[in-house]
Amino acid sequence: MESSLPPGVTMHPRVFRQATFIERSVENLKGSLVEGILIVAIVLFLFLFNARTSIISLTAIPMSLFFGLLVLKAFGIGINAMTLGGLAIAIGEVVDDSIIDVENVFHRLRENGARASPRNSLAVIFDASREIRNSVIYATLIVILVFMPIFFLSGVEGRMFTPLGIAYIAAILSSLVVALTLTPVMCHLLLGGSGRAAPAARESATVRALKGGYSWVLARVLPRFWWVVGTSVALVLAAMVMFSRFGTSFLPEFHEGNFILAMSTLPGTNLKESVRLGNEVTRILREHPEVKSVAQRAGRGELDEDAQPPNFSEFDVTLDFGKTDPDKLVYDLREQLERVPGTAMNLGQFIAHRIDEVLSGVRAQVAIKVFGPDLDELRRVATEVNGIVAGVPGTVDLVKEPQVDVPEVQITFDRAKAARYGLTVGAIGEELEAGHSGLVTSQVLEGQRSFDLALWFSPEVRRDPQSLKAILLDAPGGTKVPLGEVAEVVVRPAPYVINREAVQRRIVVQCNVAGRDLGSFIRDVQQRVGAQVKLRSGYHIEYGGQFESQERAQRVLWSLGILAVLGIAVLLFSAFGSPGEAVLVMVNLPLALIGGVVAVWLTGGVVSIASLIGFVTLFGIASRNGIILVSHYHQLTAAGEPVGQVVLEGSLDRLTPVLMTAATAALGLLPLLWGSPTGKEIERPLAIVLLGGLVTSTFLNLIVVPTLYNRLARWRVSRNRSGTQEQAT
Repeated sequence: MESSLPPGVTMHPRVFRQATFIERSVENLKGSLVEGILIVAIVLFLFLFNARTSIISLTAIPMSLFFGLLVLKAFGIGINAMTLGGLAIAIGEVVDDSIIDVENVFHRLRENGARASPRNSLAVIFDASREIRNSVIYATLIVILVFMPIFFLSGVEGRMFTPLGIAYIAAILSSLVVALTLTPVMCHLLLGGSGRAAPAARESATVRALKGGYSWVLARVLPRFWWVVGTSVALVLAAMVMFSRFGTSFLPEFHEGNFILAMSTLPGTNLKESVRLGNEVTRILREHPEVKSVAQRAGRGELDEDAQPPNFSEFDVTLDFGKTDPDKLVYDLREQLERVPGTAMNLGQFIAHRIDEVLSGVRAQVAIKVFGPDLDELRRVATEVNGIVAGVPGTVDLVKEPQVDVPEVQITFDRAKAARYGLTVGAIGEELEAGHSGLVTSQVLEGQRSFDLALWFSPEVRRDPQSLKAILLDAPGGTKVPLGEVAEVVVRPAPYVINREAVQRRIVVQCNVAGRDLGSFIRDVQQRVGAQVKLRSGYHIEYGGQFESQERAQRVLWSLGILAVLGIAVLLFSAFGSPGEAVLVMVNLPLALIGGVVAVWLTGGVVSIASLIGFVTLFGIASRNGIILVSHYHQLTAAGEPVGQVVLEGSLDRLTPVLMTAATAALGLLPLLWGSPTGKEIERPLAIVLLGGLVTSTFLNLIVVPTLYNRLARWRVSRNRSGTQEQAT
C-alpha cells in the first residue's frame, strides 16, 4: 500500500493499519457474498432438482445486485463494508420473489403436462405468474417497510446503518422488478418455449419426502387447535421473558487488532518523564508475543485539532491474536499496565475509541459528567462517583479527570492607589499582558519568509513575584511607579484546567466495561450513585457515551418498529380484504421472535443496535411465508374447494416455496457467521437474529397458520349455515 504513494511521501502507521483493516473487511464481505450465492444455488437445486428452474431463479441474484449498485451510485454511495454488508444480508432474499414465481410456474406446467389436452404453455405461465403476483408484491413491500426505521437513526449509528439499509432495500426492490419482468420471460424461454418438453410429472425426491412428512404432521395437528395455540402462546411468552433479561450494548465489539492505549499522568509532568514512562509501558507490552508494534506520541502540538499537554500520551499498538483468546490477552495487558505508578490507562481499539470520542468527547465507553458552579464541590462529588464506580463489577480503565492545583501568579489591582498616580486598571493590564504574551513591534525577513518580532518580559521576571512588583509603570507626567505600589502580586494555588460544557463547569469520570454488558453496568452505576451521592442545588450528573446513543437508538427502533407493524397490518388488510386473513399472517410475527431470542441467548445473551435491527427486519421477512400460505388458501376457497381440502392442498402446494424462500434467506446468511469476524462485526448480530427467527417462524408457520385457518374457515362455514337456516325459517 505504501508503494502506491508518490516518491518521498510516507503514510502514518495508524493510517496504514486502518487502511489494511478496511481492505481486509471488504475482502471478507466479498467472500461472504460469493459463498452466499453458492449456498443459495445448492439449496435451489436440492429442492427443484432441475437445472433450468435453478438457473432462472439464480439469475435474480446478479440482476438484483447490479440494479442495487446502480441505486447506490445514484445516491453517491460507494462500495464499502456497510453497503457490502447490506447486500450480503439480502443475498438469500433477492431470489425469494423469483423462487415463488418459478416454483408456481413449474408446478402449473407439470399439472398442465399431465392433462389429456394441455393448454398453451404461454397461457399457463401467464396465469401462474399472475396467480402469485399480489403475494410477491405485498411481501416485498412489507420487507421494505420494516427496514425503514433504520433511516430515522441519528448520530453515529445512523451514519453507520444508513448505507447498509439503502443497499439492502435497493437489492430487495430490484429483485421484485426482476421477478415481475425477467423471470416470467425466462420461464417461457427455458420451461415452456416451443419444442420444450413438459416438466416431469414427478416432483424431486427432496420435495416428495418433505411433503410426505408434512402431510403426516398436518393430519395430527389440525384437530388439536387448542394444543397448537397453547404451545405457541407459551413459547412466545417464554421468549419475551428471556428477551427482557438480555444484556444490552451499543455496537458489537470490533476485531481490527489496532489498539490505542491512552496514558495520563498528573498535570505538569514534563516530556522527559512522559517518555520514560512510555518506555516502561512499551517494555510491558513487548513481553507479549502477540504485540507486533508499539509507537508512542507524547502530547500534541498547539495547532493540532486535538491539542494535548505532555502529561498525555497515546500508544498505537498492533496485536495479532493468533490462537490467543482476545479477551484474556486484553485482560492481562490491563492488569499489568495498572501497575505502572502515577498513571491512568485506557486501552481500546481504534474504531471504538474514535466512536466514543465522537459520542461523548472522551475516549471511553462510559462518561459520567458532573456539572455545577463550584469547583471544590465538583471535585468532591466526582471523587465520590469515582469511588462508587470502582466498586461496580465490570469497571476497567477508570479515570477521574485530573484536577490539581498548580502555582499561579495572581495580580490584584488597588484601584484607589492607581487613581492617585493617574493610572487606570485597563492601561496597567494592557502593559502586563504585553509583557507576558508579547508585543509585536516589527518583522524580521529571512529569505522569502517573514517572522514577527515580539518584545516581552524575560522568563525570570514572568515567574518571580518580586521581580514583577519591581516593574516600573509610566504614570502621567513622567513618573515611574513600581507595580507593587498599585497592586498585590502573590503566588497562590489555582486549578490547572477548568473544563466546561454547555456553559457549565464539569468534571468527567470515565471508564470502559469488560466482562458484562453495557446496559446492566449503567443501571448498576445509576442505582448506586443515585442512592449514595447527595447533590446540592445547582449540581447534576449526566451519563454520556455509548449508553446515551444506545438508548436513543432503542427508542427510535422500538417506536418506529411498532408503527411498521401497524403498517404491515394495513398492507395485509389491503391484500386480503379481510381482517381474519390479515391476523393469520400477523400471527407469524411473534413466532419469529422465538427463534431470534433463542439465537441471541445461544450467542451470549446481549442485544446490540444491530440485533434490534435484525428483530425489526425479521418481522417483514417472516410475513412473506404467511402471505404465501394464506393467499393460496384464499384462492382455493374462492374456487369453491371444501375447507379440509383447502387447508391440506393449499399447505402442500405452498410447502416448497415456503421452505425454499426460508432456506435461501436463512442459509444465505451463514457466510456472515463463519470465518474471520473482521468486517462482519456489525452484520453478524443481525444475521444471528434473522437466522434463528427464520427457523422457528418457518416451522411454526407451517403448523400454526393452517391450524388457525382451518378453525377460522370452519367457523365461517358454520356461521353461514346458521344464517341460511334463520333466513329459511
